[in-house]
Amino acid sequence: MASEKRTANAITEGVIWKQLLLFFFPILLGTFFQQLYNTADAMIVGRFVSKEALSAVGGTTNTIINLLIGFFVGLSSGATVIISQFFGARQREDVSRAVHTSVALAIAGGIVLTVVGIVSAPWALGLLNTPEDVVGHAQIYLRIYFAGTIGNLIFNIGSGILRAIGDSKRPLYVLIACCGINIALDLLFVLVIPMGVAGAGLATIISQLVSAGLVLWLLARSGEDFRVHPSKVRLHRDLLGRIFRIGLPAGMQSVFYSLSNMTIQSSINTFGTDIIAGWTVYGKIDGIFWMMMGAFGISITTFVGQNYGARQFARVKKGVRVCLGLAFGASALLCVVIYLFGSAITHLFTDDPSVVEQSRFIIQYMVPYFLTYVCIEILSGALRGSGDSLRPMLMTCFGVCGTRVLWVLLAVPYFKTFTSVMVSYPISWTLTSVLFIIYYRYISALRNLNFDVPMSHSNP
Repeated sequence: MASEKRTANAITEGVIWKQLLLFFFPILLGTFFQQLYNTADAMIVGRFVSKEALSAVGGTTNTIINLLIGFFVGLSSGATVIISQFFGARQREDVSRAVHTSVALAIAGGIVLTVVGIVSAPWALGLLNTPEDVVGHAQIYLRIYFAGTIGNLIFNIGSGILRAIGDSKRPLYVLIACCGINIALDLLFVLVIPMGVAGAGLATIISQLVSAGLVLWLLARSGEDFRVHPSKVRLHRDLLGRIFRIGLPAGMQSVFYSLSNMTIQSSINTFGTDIIAGWTVYGKIDGIFWMMMGAFGISITTFVGQNYGARQFARVKKGVRVCLGLAFGASALLCVVIYLFGSAITHLFTDDPSVVEQSRFIIQYMVPYFLTYVCIEILSGALRGSGDSLRPMLMTCFGVCGTRVLWVLLAVPYFKTFTSVMVSYPISWTLTSVLFIIYYRYISALRNLNFDVPMSHSNP
């Protein structure tokens, strides 16, 4: 408990850039290992099953999974924000109530998503124009994956609780262990027991259930403020309302992201299996960038949340500036690395010449534009940490998602090339970054922070 308290104090009192990086790196590694679940599935089936299996596991199914799982992860970010604010304000009773409400929400959400995912899989695959040689593999993988959704959600909410109070290391240890289990089971169920994509899906849900059990065990043995007691797990309506108020916009933002990506995936699926597989491989490589940006986003959300709760407002503003500088520097370096070496990495997934060539072309086209996305992630994360989540959601939905969908529906039919689909990304990123910069500098509450911030009146 003492070490956890020192971590929280460091976030509100320590050297800003050091604390951001100390929080960032465990989250980055954790996100890497979480991403490794699906990447390992795609890599193993791509190498040892077929490019059709690769297209199913890594491309088409990923957009559907992100639509449903992403909504809950976005929603649960509301719990992370209010827990970090309560913890920063030393409101112990409210921390405990929020923790138990969050766990109950994960259980209920897992049950709902399992049913929805299994039932809707064939319809969703048809909606995405999934090719006949891919759809069978994709349906099998989706239904197995969603059968284990509850483990995924419990781990995500549990690790979010730990990060909210400044503990980003223990969720990382759980992920490392469970990714090792996932890879071992992938090899067992695909190579030793030739189950194909079904084996990859089974390996993933078993490892996710193990991760859920481990994170619940950690919470059951943690400090009293955020220790999970099974008898106390229930939905507190007042806190559930606050979670939805902050988290629902983030969840809807994830949904709109996924819907726009599904629109793009549907368009890409019309160009044939080679381009689908190439896009899938690119998606695994550019995932390194999104992992890094996601880690910076979570770091600044927690940083702002705790400092906002502690009324360290000057520190909030400085933290945002520092995080922007760190994110731009790291992104520029990573872009150079991916641009130069991304083509070589494609051979880890497949040796099919057509797929390798397609992925190389996509990487060299897309990577130089990654820097246009940085402001979206950092500024929206900072705004969420202060409790302002609706307007960032609207800017992201209209700027990123709306622009992409309109482009694919209105422009692509006239050009009918794969490049015309890809160009929707840099256009939408640039437009939305400009919107966030204007909002943050001239309109948002973070521009003129003062001490008239409504706080809970619960006793600490």
